[in-house]
Amino acid sequence: MDVRTRQDALARHMRRSGHVGIAELAEATGVSRRTVLRDIAALRDQGFVIHSEAGKGGGVYLDPSSVQLTAKLSVNEVFALLISVSVMRATQTLPFGKIADAGLAKIERALPRDKVKDLREILGRLYVGSEAPASLRSSMGPVSPDLLSVFEQGFIGLRRMRFDYVDRLGRPTSREVEPQALLVLPPIWYVIGYDPDKAAFRNFRMDRIKKPALAEGSRFRRRTIDLEESYCTYLSVWDKPET
Repeated sequence: MDVRTRQDALARHMRRSGHVGIAELAEATGVSRRTVLRDIAALRDQGFVIHSEAGKGGGVYLDPSSVQLTAKLSVNEVFALLISVSVMRATQTLPFGKIADAGLAKIERALPRDKVKDLREILGRLYVGSEAPASLRSSMGPVSPDLLSVFEQGFIGLRRMRFDYVDRLGRPTSREVEPQALLVLPPIWYVIGYDPDKAAFRNFRMDRIKKPALAEGSRFRRRTIDLEESYCTYLSVWDKPET
């Protein structure tokens, strides 16, 4: 297992076991005693309070009230946080906005430069409209946890997405589109995709997308979208059929 996974496993093992010996931790994670001691030092640096006792019968134990002070976030988690904050800011539902912006700026500075560029590409194609009416909100379902990652990889890598889709009339289809943008009518999220077969943009409610995956094939090009012109009717006429 990698360093992060191993250190997380050590923290969990100590939290479950209470007082535990170094040899037991080494066996549980499949590494040497020296590696365990280095990992414990790293966990302390991250904010965990770990006590140790020397001598026969000694060992270590994690303070039950101990918490990790240093966040370890994946790039996808950072994308999700920043996109969510951007939506809340646009809808003016973000309390303590300056504090949130300062914290997120620190996270963004920790990202590789190419990932920051990718993030800005996505945020540049994130459109937030007016709040969805109750008639739409009442039919909301859960969103696939894999969807944001698939969209991000497809959008950045210019690769098509494929997924199963059920429209508002309950008709199932299989779709393959170019992920071009995100549309949010709070609290409902949509993928704006270009359908090459229909030579047109189509919007897909995220909670109706199932089994998202990247499609095989050649890369596509980024297409110009004028949301105000192309979607103004959609944004104001709620009974327009999905296509």
